[in-house]
Amino acid sequence: MSAACGCEHESATPTGEELEGAERPWWKDRSVLVPIFSGVAFLSGLISERSGAETVALVLFWIGLLLGASTFTPGAVRRLFKGKIGIGLLMTISAIGAVLLGYVEEAAALAFLYSIAEALEDKAMDRARGGLRALLKLVPDTATVLRDGASIEVAAKELTVGQLMVVRPGERIATDGIVRAGRSSLDTSAITGESIPVEVEPGHAVSAGAINSAGALEVEATAAGTDNSLTTIVELVEKAQTEKGERARLADKIARPLVPGVLILAALVAIIGSLLGDPELWATRALVVLVAASPCALAISVPLTVVAGIGAASEFGVIIKSGAVFERFGTVRHVAVDKTGTLTRNQPAVAAVLTVDGLTEAQVLAWAAALEHHSTHPLAAAITAAAPGVTAAADVTEQAGHGIEGTADGSTITVGSPRWLDAGELGDRVEGLEEQGMTVVIVHRDGAPVGAIGVRDELRPEVPEVVRTLASQGVGMTMLTGDNTRTAQALAAQAGIVDVRAELRPEDKAAAIGAFSEAGPVAMIGDGINDAPALAAADIGIAMGATGSDAAIESADIAFTGHDLRLIPRAFDHARRGRRIINQNIILSLLIITALLPLALFGVLGLAAVVLVHEVAEVIVILNGLRAARTHTPQTDGRRSLLPDSV
Repeated sequence: MSAACGCEHESATPTGEELEGAERPWWKDRSVLVPIFSGVAFLSGLISERSGAETVALVLFWIGLLLGASTFTPGAVRRLFKGKIGIGLLMTISAIGAVLLGYVEEAAALAFLYSIAEALEDKAMDRARGGLRALLKLVPDTATVLRDGASIEVAAKELTVGQLMVVRPGERIATDGIVRAGRSSLDTSAITGESIPVEVEPGHAVSAGAINSAGALEVEATAAGTDNSLTTIVELVEKAQTEKGERARLADKIARPLVPGVLILAALVAIIGSLLGDPELWATRALVVLVAASPCALAISVPLTVVAGIGAASEFGVIIKSGAVFERFGTVRHVAVDKTGTLTRNQPAVAAVLTVDGLTEAQVLAWAAALEHHSTHPLAAAITAAAPGVTAAADVTEQAGHGIEGTADGSTITVGSPRWLDAGELGDRVEGLEEQGMTVVIVHRDGAPVGAIGVRDELRPEVPEVVRTLASQGVGMTMLTGDNTRTAQALAAQAGIVDVRAELRPEDKAAAIGAFSEAGPVAMIGDGINDAPALAAADIGIAMGATGSDAAIESADIAFTGHDLRLIPRAFDHARRGRRIINQNIILSLLIITALLPLALFGVLGLAAVVLVHEVAEVIVILNGLRAARTHTPQTDGRRSLLPDSV
């Protein structure tokens, strides 16, 4: 429950021990068994009472009362000494008052119903964290490493950077690494939500938790066993599940003054009523009012839904960094998306090389590749792959969004965008390449243009479907790119994107996001260092894929563990559904309090009836909140959706 209203849970952060403990079956869980025994004693007391065994019934009611109260009264007293007035205290006062007035049966009913509702809430929270427990299980306990030519089994948590792991078919990879020997296909569905196996060979990066499906691999660890991409995901989800969103804060704002307000109201009812009528009657009604106005359902309604929603999102590859982000995500109606590496496959290849007279294509490629060895831009990989074995340049400097400069073969070489570097006599031919949808980089040697390289990065096949699905959800899309207008327009036409902003520097992208935000919440999707300012400026920043730059991931509010863009509409649908559930729970919780107060004040409902209604409402809120843990695939414009299924 919400800490702000002083409810009975110390923390919402699941520790490793708690996660393991959460797997205990209910018949071994004391927090469930005690309320059950309380209920058994209470029901046995009712049966004994109807059978005429009044003394036996009284004893059983007391047993039920003490068992039930033991689950919340000690915590309520501890919090009271810390200056926190919570719902547990209201229930404790109500039970004590009922006993003093001679209503032991009603006090036993209150203790049983409240304790069982608390137990159900705890189990619901455990279930909502199921996705996190599943992630923790993806890392094997042990790993096989090569040491002095021999295979040795070590604890996965003891792995260090540089160790060579042997991953046999059917085994999970214990930490992030780079394949050094062997070829295979990896099942990454439990991490990324993508069902298609990923083919890997020497030089390919692999992630912790992936399952080796075919041949044996030798993988050099690039992260420690306790600090890899999977543990980072778990840490993000743990953090997100403890942070409250806007609706959680709204619930807290309501509950914070409501709890002491209820105590004051009950005291006024007892005092004023006693002055005007029967003191015992109005003292009883004050107790009923105390219970009727308790915000039990309100306190649990939002946190439970947020925990369930964030945990479920992590199961299909969407890591949401906080509850506030989860709720805000559901309000977004416009998405800005980077082109290179996001809308495109991120597998660019050199498609054409232009040179001035007297130079060869090999020379121009070699100069460019010497510089691009130092770059993290996706186009750099294409250029270095086209000129293997080239010695890296010296004295290299890079300007994000512009280009790169350094020394190679005794000359100053500059490689960059046609917007930054003059194409000279190659200008018309460069325009021709751009009209074919290529991204072109210009190569200068000692300040003079000597060549141009056309790189083509094909559009991801799912992009047109994603654009249509987002449009059907009422979400508009804009492409933001530093590429030239002709290339951007050609790619946008294939994707079905109408709004295109091209030739943008990183600061221009951030400015465009700021303009969009004036019209309403906007999300930005990117994966490179040049996207970081725009990701930070957006209401929701989304970093694509585990291969995205650290700057992009740090600047983002949401990270996709895979690269399938169909996660975008699925994530939107999931967040909107969670927001609807939150709204439903808040409204239901407030309606219950509003309806019960006058009924309690005028004596229409007694203590037991009010307690029953409250706890039934809390169970309904819990069950409704758990609906956020269910994921489903939204349908697209009458076609069968190709979204990856939930794990």
